[in-house]
Amino acid sequence: MKLISIKRETKNEERFTPKMGVLQTKVTYVKKQFLNLPYKTLHKYRQTYYGEVKDCDDCILTR
Repeated sequence: MKLISIKRETKNEERFTPKMGVLQTKVTYVKKQFLNLPYKTLHKYRQTYYGEVKDCDDCILTR
């Protein structure tokens, strides 16, 4: 049994960008787990309409 594992999880979220307004995108979270309990988010990214992969820090979460 592994003590530490890394899992990916994809969720649909609403994001706000100044150019396009509100977007509904699939955001993928890469989380580190200890005994199947998540304790740290290593990275989160999203795929754009055109197929590019962008970091979620580019989007502003609030207006």
